[in-house]
Amino acid sequence: MVRITTWNVNGIRNPFGYEPWRKNRTFKAMFDILETDIVIMQELKIQRKDLTDDMVLVPGWDCYFSLPKHKKGYSGVGIYTRQSICAPIRAEEGLLGVLCRPGSSTPYRERPESDSIGGYPSLARIEALGVDPAALDAEGRCLVLEFPAFVLFGVYSPANSNGLRDDFRYGFLDMLDTRIRNLTKMGKNVILTGDLNVSRDLIDTAKAEDNMKAEGMTYSEYLSTPNRRIFNQLLFNGKVVGERDDGREEPVLYDLCREFHPDREGMFTHWEQKINARPGNFGSRIDFVLCSIKIKDWFKESNIQEGLMGSDHCPVYAVTNDKVLGMGNATQEGAEDQEHHILDIMNPPGMFRGGVRLREYSATKDTPPLSGKLLTEFNKRQNIRDMFSKKPAVPKSANALASPLTKATLEGAADISPMQGADIGPELAGATNALFPANGQIVYATSPLNSPEKRCASASASPNKSIKRSKTSNPAPNPNASSLAKGQQSLKGFFQTRSKVPGPNLAATTVPPLTSLTPDNGDASSPSTSLNSSADVRTETTPPPAASPATSASQTTTSPFLVCDPGAVQQASKEGWTRLFSKRPPPRCEGHAEPCISLTTKKPGINRGRQFWMCPRPIGPSGQKISGTQWRCGTFIWASDWKSGD
Repeated sequence: MVRITTWNVNGIRNPFGYEPWRKNRTFKAMFDILETDIVIMQELKIQRKDLTDDMVLVPGWDCYFSLPKHKKGYSGVGIYTRQSICAPIRAEEGLLGVLCRPGSSTPYRERPESDSIGGYPSLARIEALGVDPAALDAEGRCLVLEFPAFVLFGVYSPANSNGLRDDFRYGFLDMLDTRIRNLTKMGKNVILTGDLNVSRDLIDTAKAEDNMKAEGMTYSEYLSTPNRRIFNQLLFNGKVVGERDDGREEPVLYDLCREFHPDREGMFTHWEQKINARPGNFGSRIDFVLCSIKIKDWFKESNIQEGLMGSDHCPVYAVTNDKVLGMGNATQEGAEDQEHHILDIMNPPGMFRGGVRLREYSATKDTPPLSGKLLTEFNKRQNIRDMFSKKPAVPKSANALASPLTKATLEGAADISPMQGADIGPELAGATNALFPANGQIVYATSPLNSPEKRCASASASPNKSIKRSKTSNPAPNPNASSLAKGQQSLKGFFQTRSKVPGPNLAATTVPPLTSLTPDNGDASSPSTSLNSSADVRTETTPPPAASPATSASQTTTSPFLVCDPGAVQQASKEGWTRLFSKRPPPRCEGHAEPCISLTTKKPGINRGRQFWMCPRPIGPSGQKISGTQWRCGTFIWASDWKSGD
């Protein structure tokens, strides 16, 4: 069997912040947890320059990308295929065929029929649509892979942007419908997967009927919105009001997930993050796995995986049978009435027969040019794990030739003294040395100085490089050296309270004149030395002259050093700064007495940009704020009206 999974990940690395993906943050582990063979990801939000080894060089998987050409962190579609199960025979980027494969200047639609997938909309149809074809395919919204069994579409359809891009959105769906119908007329089966950003019927959106009535819209008008009308005309059992459009007289695709669960309510695949709608299952079903009506019996299961976190969408999958009727797109007399193993028609001819592999997957022979592993920055690269598991074999002849040269090189390098190396000159100070054997041929061998350690050692030991003399290189005798060495040795000492020196009170002692700090041996110090010594008078180990008891007592009572506790001063200062810069505690909601969350108004109007507080709990299944329940209550407080302590 073959399992196909589509998932809008809302950023290709976004799932790794959630369980169960965060335990082993690799794409191979993610695909193994999904238990899938083909993964279609939407909304990657990267450009080509953002591709990394772990995204492209996934062991046992091949990958294909359609990324935005201009906008950064926007859209993007990727398809991963398990090499042990399936291998596409062709891969293309875009809907209209106006793009070119890597390393070519010929658009897909202009390539020979045997070297293209086909089904492209006519140029007249594209011009009549009024949308720039280059712009339509430049946003990284469509990948097309062809297997012998079917043509697989991975799509991220434009969303509703408050009416700003309605023409672009309608044009994309129109061209998608046209190309799928063209491929069907060519006799090719189609599987359409991805985030189409359109729902079929009321059952596919939470409280759709209430919203429809609130907007004053009838059910017929709801079904007749332009994008929904195109979509329903494409689907088997799709509801269409009135007569069908020209060219769309018959449905061509089968909604697998809905047909396996025709009456299931709440089967949603997308939830709005801004209102935390997922816990209450207040969402919509806009992610699909659709197949040609002709091959609907190939599939035995289809469902959503709403329990898997990692995005505002959940994965949707479909599973094929082990054996299917027909050979898909392959044309062979009498093949439609015969049963074939699914692996035979999911790989290039001759790779499988009866579900048994006849030859291994070849990275050079079986990889389409659009593969991510054939990009210039990843071509002829290995995964780091493969680098350690496979050791390249070295011919014996090469070892035999290298051995005497290596020995001669080491012996020659050992005979060169440091002074000789310094006199060679800069032109021979690189990574190679020239050896002159007896036969007169020049042989280059790697110098032992090529390593960073040797270079650093030779540079520091070079007699030609002047060494800057430090002040402590030749210290002069200083009788006060022990005094100058003491003091604050670390930053921690600045915050510690100094302990009192035993003996007479140091703070009450009268500081003697500078001349009294001269050593007893009569060796006069410079003025700077005397000043430094006086600055460190509190760190002297020799106690100062004792003062009279009366003087010490009187000065001790008035000493500021003993009246104020430094620890208490530091604590009070810390608390003051904390109160000054700490955030005010949020208010609590009325229904649950829980700390509110802060949001910002984005709707146009006089309140745009204002912040407010509201209940932190998720919205309920009704989509309304209801007090006295486990869902979000009606607490609403403008941030400007709320004051700390209210």
